[in-house]
Amino acid sequence: MTTSTRVWFITGASRGLGRAFAEAALAAGDRVVAAARNVDPLAELAEEHPGRLVSLAMDVSDRAAVKDGVDRAAAAFGRLDVVVNNAGGFLFGMLEEATEEQIRAHFDVNFFGAIWVAQAVVPHLRKQGSGHILQVTSMGSGGGFASVGLYAAGKSALDSVSQALAMEVEPFGIKVTIVQPGGYDTGLFTVGTTVTEHLPEYEPLRTKLAEMWGDDAGPAPSTAAPVIMELVDLPEPPLRLIVGGHSYDLVQQMDQARTEEYRAWEHLSRKAPG
Repeated sequence: MTTSTRVWFITGASRGLGRAFAEAALAAGDRVVAAARNVDPLAELAEEHPGRLVSLAMDVSDRAAVKDGVDRAAAAFGRLDVVVNNAGGFLFGMLEEATEEQIRAHFDVNFFGAIWVAQAVVPHLRKQGSGHILQVTSMGSGGGFASVGLYAAGKSALDSVSQALAMEVEPFGIKVTIVQPGGYDTGLFTVGTTVTEHLPEYEPLRTKLAEMWGDDAGPAPSTAAPVIMELVDLPEPPLRLIVGGHSYDLVQQMDQARTEEYRAWEHLSRKAPG
C-alpha cells in the first residue's frame, strides 16, 4: 500500500501507541479517524491538522456502537485503508485474585472489542477490495506469566483469531498483520490498569516479580511508530511482526525454551496415536 493519501482508523488513539501511530500517519500526510472512549486529549492534534483528523468517541466493548462508529469512520473520508485495532487495558494480579467482573470486563475490551471492530470493518474493506488490518496483541501473547496471565490470555486469543481472519479475508485483497509490541511507556500500566485485591499468600512471588521487572517504563511509543509506517508501505506485509529489538530477543528465547520442553517429553507424546 503506497498511496500518499491513506485513511487510518485507529482505536485507543487518545494515548500510548494509538496516539503515536495517529501522529505518525498525520505527519506522513495521511488522514486519520481516531477513536477512543475519551477524545478530549485529541483536540489539540485535530487543531494542528485541520480537515485530516476526525475524533470519534467510541467504546469498543459496545458492539452496536462499534458498528455505528466504523460506518461513520468509513463515511468521514470515503474509505478505510489501515485499521489499527489498538484499544486495550491491563489486568494485573494473580488468577485466584481476579473477580468475575474484572475478567469479563477485561476480555470485553481486549478481545471482544477487537472482534467487533474486525467484524465491522471487513465489509467496508471487502467492498473496496483492499485494506490492511493491524491487530495489536503483545510480544507476550505466546504464553502466560504470573500476575499477567489474563492479559496474555486475551492477547493470545486475539492472536489466534487474527491468524484465522487473515486466511478468511485474503481472497478479498485484505491484509492482516498481528503486531506484537514489547513494553512501551504507554500508560497501560497506570491509567489503563485494573489491579486485583492482593492475597497475602502471593506476596513472596509478587516481590520476586517486582525485582525481576524493575521500574523501567520502557521507551516512548513514538519510537515504535516508524516501524508501523514502514509496515503499512509493504505490498506483502508479514502475518506477524514483533515491534522492538529487545522484545524480539525475548520471544526467540521463549520459543526456544518451549521447543526444548516439547523435545524433552517427546517420548511420552509419542506413546499415544494421533
